[in-house]
Amino acid sequence: MTDETRSKILAVAKELNYVPNAAARTLKKRESGILGVFLTDFKGDVYGDLLDGMKEVCNGRGYDLIVCSGKRAHRMLPERMIDGAVILDQTFKNEELLKYADRNHKIVVLDRELDHPNINQVLLDNKAGAALAAEYLLEQGHRKIYVVSGPEGSFDSTQRMKAVKMVADRAREAEWIEIAGDFKKSGGERAAEQVIREYSGPAAVFCLNDEMAIGFWNRLEGTGYRIGEHIHLIGFDNIELTNYMQPRLATINYSKRKWGALAAEQLIKILAGEQVEHERIYVTLIKGESVGKI
Repeated sequence: MTDETRSKILAVAKELNYVPNAAARTLKKRESGILGVFLTDFKGDVYGDLLDGMKEVCNGRGYDLIVCSGKRAHRMLPERMIDGAVILDQTFKNEELLKYADRNHKIVVLDRELDHPNINQVLLDNKAGAALAAEYLLEQGHRKIYVVSGPEGSFDSTQRMKAVKMVADRAREAEWIEIAGDFKKSGGERAAEQVIREYSGPAAVFCLNDEMAIGFWNRLEGTGYRIGEHIHLIGFDNIELTNYMQPRLATINYSKRKWGALAAEQLIKILAGEQVEHERIYVTLIKGESVGKI
């Protein structure tokens, strides 16, 4: 193409307010400069810090980050509208992700274990955290322990329950009662109603996330039952609100920002063809006055 022809084309494009088609350009270059993170939903206090950590790393490495939810958004990966994906989304089936990986799409999963060269795992140490919480309740002398689980199909809930059951198998002198929850405040409220109905003396409650623990706490207000005295409560996630609760909610802590940052770093590395190892996010126990000694 001559310079004269190029100038004429640019002049016509400017006159028509032509905007280049990003999808077509992406197909030609085989890269978009965009990474996607897929979430089941946007509710809960965990996601804010997680996404901040991802965004900081992406922007620092020359990538933009988009947040997706819903099954129709899945096509962004096979249609190469994004260069790679971080998955924290139950609507993806394992078979679907393995199929994309077979087609050389690069993926980091935060919510499942998958063995594939194009899939990296950056997982929260759910089992260690749940074991810390369950053992803490036993150490404080509790022998009637309710465990409020998460929604069916949740990887985090399944892993945490496995750890609780392992502790329970070793501590058969305690009574362990599972209540089906949903990782929402409403699930904690429903669990509180059951505990109140069955109350016959001091009881401990392990909510598998802080959202449910807060819902449980709210439902007890005005009932005469006091946290840390009649009912002893521990959560998981150490969301910001727990810092202001009195008595302080015992919970399991980890860095959400680090989790997101590490996921983005791993994805960028595998896009660059670097070898990476699976990673696990370290957890710690935060003791609080919401759990007293029996």
